[in-house]
Amino acid sequence: MKIFITIIILFLITSASFAQKRNASKEKVNSFFKDKTKIDDPYELRDPFKAPPTKGAKTEQEKKQNYFKTADGTFTNIPDKGQVNLQDIRIVGVLIGKERRALAKFGEGKDVVILREGMKVGQDNAELKAILPGGIVLVEKIINVYGQEEYLETVIPISK
Repeated sequence: MKIFITIIILFLITSASFAQKRNASKEKVNSFFKDKTKIDDPYELRDPFKAPPTKGAKTEQEKKQNYFKTADGTFTNIPDKGQVNLQDIRIVGVLIGKERRALAKFGEGKDVVILREGMKVGQDNAELKAILPGGIVLVEKIINVYGQEEYLETVIPISK
């Protein structure tokens, strides 16, 4: 029985000494790096292998909003024609006559918006130049790599 108690006491003493050595070595490592770098919290740094967030990035809450605020302070569920992407426009109908009109849907929305010639549409203010029986023609003014103004014409056919 005495041998058993002696073994337990020796085991407790040796484990306590190892714990003290581990804490002392951890403090020594922290103090070593404290002198070598000026970074306070390295876990707050951005991951260099991920793209940085854009300045205009919307939060998930803003992306899920189903309404838009217009310039005069009213709210609507129909998106503003200036906020849509040209690739998201679907032409569902064309009215030909004295005043031509196009019926368009933006993205996956169910609401139909009426467009007329001369309107500015999209983020780059593309002008709706012509409404034809087969679709619409949009013209954008851009500046090319040489600093010259250039016009891009986009034809959007009627969607089926």
